Amino acid sequence: MPGYPAGKLAGVRCPHLTADIRCALFGKPERPAVCRDLKPQPEMCGSSAAEAMATLELWEALTSPAR
Repeated sequence: MPGYPAGKLAGVRCPHLTADIRCALFGKPERPAVCRDLKPQPEMCGSSAAEAMATLELWEALTSPAR
């Protein structure tokens, strides 16, 4: 991932997010495959940005090494 050659750590904001939480690399060839291949589903996004963020935070907590 550009900006994180060893991968982005859970809980760290992506450096490619804009102020309005959009991907600055969207549509560009340097956009990471993990982002490009992501196919968001209603279960992931919920019905609001707050629900989507809560889901992402939960997934990061569930997949992070024990602290």
